[in-house]
Amino acid sequence: MNGEEYLLNLIDSPGHVDFTSEVSTAVRLCDGALVLVDVVEGICPQTVASLRQAWQEDIRPILILNKLDRLITEMKLSPLDAYMHLARILEQVNAVMGELFASDVMEQETKGEEWTSLLEEADDSSVCFSPEAGNVIFASALNGWGFSLTHFATAIGGKLGLNAQNLERVLWGDYYVNMKTKHIMKGAQSKAKKPLFVQLVLENLWKVYEATLLTRDPQSTEKIIATLGLKIPARDLRHSDPRVQLQAIMNRWLPLASAVMDQAVKKLPSPEGMSEKRAEHLMCSRLQSFDSLPPETRELRDAFLACSKNSQNSPVIAFISKMIPVERSSLPKYKARPLGVEELAQRREEARNRHAQRIQNQTQTGEGEKEIPDNLSDSRKVEKEEESHTPSTVFVAFARVFSGTLTPGQRLYVLGPKHNPATALQKYKGGKEVDGSITLESLHLKEHVTICEVTDLYLFMGRELEALFSVPAGNILGIGGLEKHVLKSATLTSTLACPSFAEIQSQVVPILRDMASFERGLHLLNQADACVEVLLQESGEHVIVTAGQVHLQRCLDDLREQFARVDINASPPLVSFRETIVPPPTVDMVNEAITEAVSNGKMGTDEGNANQDLSGSITMKTSNRLCTVRICAKPLPVQVTLLLEQNGEILKALDHQWTKNRNEDFELSQVTMDRLAELQSQLETAFQEAGPDWIDAVSKIWSFGPRRCGPNILLNRVPGYASREGAFEALRTGSVSRLWEYDSSFISGFQLATLNGPICEESMMGVCFVVEDWILESPLQNNSGLEVGGISQPYGPFSGQIMSTVKECCRRAFQAQPQRLMIPMYSCTIHVTAEAL
Repeated sequence: MNGEEYLLNLIDSPGHVDFTSEVSTAVRLCDGALVLVDVVEGICPQTVASLRQAWQEDIRPILILNKLDRLITEMKLSPLDAYMHLARILEQVNAVMGELFASDVMEQETKGEEWTSLLEEADDSSVCFSPEAGNVIFASALNGWGFSLTHFATAIGGKLGLNAQNLERVLWGDYYVNMKTKHIMKGAQSKAKKPLFVQLVLENLWKVYEATLLTRDPQSTEKIIATLGLKIPARDLRHSDPRVQLQAIMNRWLPLASAVMDQAVKKLPSPEGMSEKRAEHLMCSRLQSFDSLPPETRELRDAFLACSKNSQNSPVIAFISKMIPVERSSLPKYKARPLGVEELAQRREEARNRHAQRIQNQTQTGEGEKEIPDNLSDSRKVEKEEESHTPSTVFVAFARVFSGTLTPGQRLYVLGPKHNPATALQKYKGGKEVDGSITLESLHLKEHVTICEVTDLYLFMGRELEALFSVPAGNILGIGGLEKHVLKSATLTSTLACPSFAEIQSQVVPILRDMASFERGLHLLNQADACVEVLLQESGEHVIVTAGQVHLQRCLDDLREQFARVDINASPPLVSFRETIVPPPTVDMVNEAITEAVSNGKMGTDEGNANQDLSGSITMKTSNRLCTVRICAKPLPVQVTLLLEQNGEILKALDHQWTKNRNEDFELSQVTMDRLAELQSQLETAFQEAGPDWIDAVSKIWSFGPRRCGPNILLNRVPGYASREGAFEALRTGSVSRLWEYDSSFISGFQLATLNGPICEESMMGVCFVVEDWILESPLQNNSGLEVGGISQPYGPFSGQIMSTVKECCRRAFQAQPQRLMIPMYSCTIHVTAEAL
């Protein structure tokens, strides 16, 4: 292009919404995106998900309005109607981009400023798609043509005597051309004139389709070819299929490859143009502050921005987004290739030596002629046996180099997703090295670093692989021989100061589960697909968690045909439920008011040292009778449950803030702190609207569950426990109570209870457990007078007794209330045209 050569790495991803994980693994490696939209189908869920992922990864997109041929052949639209239809599609896409932009601005809201003023001041010039800006391409991939406004402005500008750049700015929009004065005027719609795009672009396209495909007029076709100055092979013009003639004309008039590649080079940034925002986002999650990283790690940001290739001092940093299964026979080293001159000479010499040896054996024994074939057959048998034990499928890491140059023979660190650079630098300081013999299987739970040697580098050429000897920064590549070091994704680097890349954002939460029977196939499937989760239930059944029915079927086919290669018995898809409670009824079955408390036959002393009073509170003691707990269950207000469900990620950050004494290097970003404060304010408002029973509920929140970020609350109303601050406070102040020593045990019991409810072992939702009393006997002594787990040893057997007692007490308090089982609801938004309504 313009005498310069460019290298573009294209990654194709499926268009179905079930395979959003493929888009997630691709956007992490890219600097730009080509978003395809079917002009007939319009905006689909996958379109919204792809635009959101591109926005979150801070990569620049180009919009391709595809399948324009369907407007002519299927919908039978006129050029003017087609223009209005394209304008509506473009408006819908820009509405999605505007929503993403507005939400991003509102997240950056500062105190003292309203989000409306921030939205007005923010620069949104590069947010929306606009054909005159060059980030929109009109195409028909089936017929092999595509164009941007730049192409038509250059071709038509000379004929009209207009500047091509000026014509490009007015070729789309409410403009028309006055043929008498040859001036471009504004107000085509108000003056009932054809827009410039219709008059100069669409009408010409319609004429080509009408002459070649609809009316099949050879004379009109030849006239169009002569007018455009095209050279069409005679065999294409004489072809009986009119679609071949159409493709031959459109490929030479509006080549799709040139249109896409030209705009990609002009509008999409190169690897050297990475922004600081994206570099920081790659190095740490949105919840963590970049300044909390070690100084050695922060210095690596310059390596990301420079995208240095040739400097020997530049660290090697590469990210592996997924592991791709390929047939061993498709690797370059196993493919047959033509022999060179030296190899032919060497094999010719070996053949002469074998022939001379055979003649010598015949002369001496007369039996060498039989022995040599036998020896050869034995060696072939050994080779066949070795091949039968070698797996036919191998994994190639799909990666991108962000800094430095990858070459075979390098020894690099493989960083797992939980790698902490501060901890690693502290652990391996003073010349201490990582054990190079450790693999993923032998890795300790608290270790996240292994060492690998780069053996093979590949270039992806569609389905083919080509061997490479070096790959500089900014390129996509395949890396072989990492099956024992990488499960799904990892970071390759030459320095331990490099952080593990932030977790890939997936837009679809897995909702379906299915059974499988072959463990090795499941392991390979789990390694090959980033959006698949493989679980093992207590019953011994293997569970596959996928993103949808289509994704589930593809996983089962891969298990049967590629990974497991056995017959698989799959159960019907399972759906997760939620367990909850509701307020007690106020009227009975005959619509009469209930005036007396109903005990359901459970009041009084129960098994396991449990008592229940009329209000539904459960009192239980530990096995050693030294700890007494009283808990009651209440349904949470609906608005509170919705807030907790929608802000699970923020609650995870809150849990990190509580445990930062053990993670000194972790510091929340200012945006996350603001969102935490906003969530606290929203919860206070929701509790105030729920009634007087929830006064000061936010300050009494002890924990969220399950997994410390779920839609259930543990409320602390223990008398004399006021010095203990709520969950939204980052630091503990005031006097220390003895009960604090067993906080973790108490909260763990609550987490276990909310994770597996008493109805059908499903997670709870919308339940508040109020701790009304918690008494510890003092001193903690058994019947023999010996101390049992003193204050200085809170994690002894006594802590386990507290955990199990709290779990059982929560479950019984749950059962003391009216119980309900919640089924999942599928929520979707359907966009239709006015004609369809």
